[in-house]
Amino acid sequence: MMKKMLVATATLSLVLFTGCSQKEATPSGAGTHNISDASAITGDTVSINESGSAASGNSSADGFASVYFDFGIYTVSSNMETKIRKNVSLANNTSQKIKIEGNCDEFGTDEYNYALGLKRAKAVKDALVSNGVNASRVVIVSFGESNPVCSSPSDSCYAKNRRVDLRLIK
Repeated sequence: MMKKMLVATATLSLVLFTGCSQKEATPSGAGTHNISDASAITGDTVSINESGSAASGNSSADGFASVYFDFGIYTVSSNMETKIRKNVSLANNTSQKIKIEGNCDEFGTDEYNYALGLKRAKAVKDALVSNGVNASRVVIVSFGESNPVCSSPSDSCYAKNRRVDLRLIK
């Protein structure tokens, strides 16, 4: 009886201290195929130079305006309509393709933020398309939380990271 109890205790201890090996879950395609309609990108994209742009409140390039979102939200708010109209005007004055980049703050899992960034990018794409931009000229990508423009632990900083940036594909 004592021998059985000792074996059971040793087995339990072994299980508790070694734990179970689990493979970390990653979203389908995360990190390797972040661009939806990837076949639509035929050339190299412009280099991303964020120096100085975060201070101005805009991290988009080529004259486009960044579109900002509230926490956990992926619908374009009415106070972003002016920026959407500006982006539509710029998009219609070029023949180049446009890359729309969804971004998030650091809250939530990688999978959640990747999906939220994609939904934000799609919402901006839909807004552009509904205002006359040809959908075949627009591609979307999600950076999730991996492309912050601000890293201070403050609400105003987190708000700067909840955005969609637009760039021309060259």
